[in-house]
Amino acid sequence: MVAGVDGRAESLAAAGWAAREAVCKGRPLLLVHVWSRSPFSLVSVAANTAQRSEAERVLNAAADRIAGTCPGLRIETAQVEGPAVTALSRLADGSELLALGRRTKRGMAGLPGGSVARGVISRVKRPVALVRAGEGQERSAEVPRSRDVVLGIDLGHPCVEVIDFAFEEARLRRCGLHVVHVWGDPRPTEGEAQRIGPVEGGCREEERVGLLTAVLKVRRDEYPDVPVIESVRRGNKSSSLPRVADGAGLLVVGHRLGKQSHLGPHGSPTISAVMQHARCPVVVVPYS
Repeated sequence: MVAGVDGRAESLAAAGWAAREAVCKGRPLLLVHVWSRSPFSLVSVAANTAQRSEAERVLNAAADRIAGTCPGLRIETAQVEGPAVTALSRLADGSELLALGRRTKRGMAGLPGGSVARGVISRVKRPVALVRAGEGQERSAEVPRSRDVVLGIDLGHPCVEVIDFAFEEARLRRCGLHVVHVWGDPRPTEGEAQRIGPVEGGCREEERVGLLTAVLKVRRDEYPDVPVIESVRRGNKSSSLPRVADGAGLLVVGHRLGKQSHLGPHGSPTISAVMQHARCPVVVVPYS
């Protein structure tokens, strides 16, 4: 498990969330601070020294905080030179999961309010957790058990990795899993229209209900202790998923690697919406 920390409340929340995940899964936790070397030779030595000193302070403070709530967890720290997207992407691909803080105010940059988080998600082949300030602050190493995991599923691409991740999280948390398929987004793209999935027609919603049940059957048999609720809703995914996940413990969504949209290579409207509006931690699971 890896968590990016920069001293802000969002990153500390992400580190706390990742720590509980690490305890639950029996993994160590690596706390990482990314900084950029000064390009100006006259001030580079002093500036770089100051950045290293600040990075050490931030990392030590985060490690001490986590050690107090997760005794016994093996915590490592590392300073890494930027650019942030490149450094974090490299670390993420070598880990089980990367956790980053998530700002919810539109237009704010930084770690990882918008551009950094989106850039990392667009590159990595491992799950990325996005955590708001206020989450991950429990005074216990236990992962919260009372709130369900919500999985947003695309029946056009029902990826095994995404489904497996959600079922396993629900099992670890000893909670229910609410699987939601939202359909009916206006103006589907040409690529979406060519997907293999439910046929159009008068029984379209009923067919989607049946397809969702069929897609989940194998995993439901493998996870008999995970209560599952299946929902098919007509609407817009970008607005529906954050509403469905309101009050949940975790929202899991998939991200198709290399997918292009009118917002750019990492500008999925659904991912953007859940980053902005979901009130619970979000895990973006990549698939091909």
